[in-house]
Amino acid sequence: MYRFSNTVIGFLNLFTLLASIPIIGGGLWMARSSTTCESFLQTPLLVVGFVVLIISLAGFIGACFNVAWALWLYLVVMLFLIGTLLGLTIFGFAVTGQGGGVEVPGRVYKEYQLEKYSPWLRNRIKDPHYWSTIRSCILGSKTCAQIVSWTPLDYLERDMSPIQSGCCKPPTSCNYAYAAGGIISSQDPDCYRWNNAPEMLCYECDSCKAGVLENIRRDWHKLSVLNIVMLVLLIAIYCIGCCAFRNTRRSESDYPYGENRMSKVRPRWDFYWWRWWYDRKNQIY
Repeated sequence: MYRFSNTVIGFLNLFTLLASIPIIGGGLWMARSSTTCESFLQTPLLVVGFVVLIISLAGFIGACFNVAWALWLYLVVMLFLIGTLLGLTIFGFAVTGQGGGVEVPGRVYKEYQLEKYSPWLRNRIKDPHYWSTIRSCILGSKTCAQIVSWTPLDYLERDMSPIQSGCCKPPTSCNYAYAAGGIISSQDPDCYRWNNAPEMLCYECDSCKAGVLENIRRDWHKLSVLNIVMLVLLIAIYCIGCCAFRNTRRSESDYPYGENRMSKVRPRWDFYWWRWWYDRKNQIY
């Protein structure tokens, strides 16, 4: 059992070392792709892949070859990762706690309102540069092309994704009245932003931004659950790594059960007196 923790850490880091290779490969493949959506993920994937690669390599070398400084570096970075992941999880639950769809009478799908989401998400999605990139992503994904051939009955009986509901049609509350050349009434500002052109549709509507935020909220909730599982796993690995670090420090000394911390000290003041008295007693008796 003396080297059990080192063996476990070695195998775990060998596994994560091999797992980091496809992560880095996926990030490099996305970097070469021309699709706008994938450019959002390439930088985080590359960073995560290289960090996992370096940490796993340090942990594997430290555990299998008894290199104390490598295990020390491994534990420090692992502690930083645990703190970062914990903060990200709390932040994710905080900003995605609000939102959700609104039921539409007589429809299966829901509609989404921008003001229902957290201020941080709203400010992020309203940034012109950020929204321009997402808009290009939606256009490239052909999401709206999937419902072009729908009949009026399909709109009553079939469900839509949040992006389809917000970006590919005007709000259901719109009441267009055509008279003498134009729209004379509507209730929602998004009704004025709707355009039948395939490149326009409702991509500039607040409902479209809300649909994107709903997708982000759902994905973030799934990611937060995964983060909790990863936190538990990382904490367990960190505890095993501490045991492996202690074993490695022991192996560097001549004492198998710990580092020798004893040093020579001067005898207590009464040592010589008691030694003289003990010798004299033996001589007399």
